Amino acid sequence: MKEYKVINWKMGLTGNNQKLEDTLNNYSREGWKVIHIAEHSARIVFERNKNR
Repeated sequence: MKEYKVINWKMGLTGNNQKLEDTLNNYSREGWKVIHIAEHSARIVFERNKNR
């Protein structure tokens, strides 16, 4: 079974790329995989196996 997480990315004025990279890496360490990044709404959808 899969579980999903949706986050709304808040863009800042400085360091935005580094903050996004850090966020993606942190979720990856928890087993989450990006399955969709919405282009105009800054929404990121993650997926992982529920029974890991």
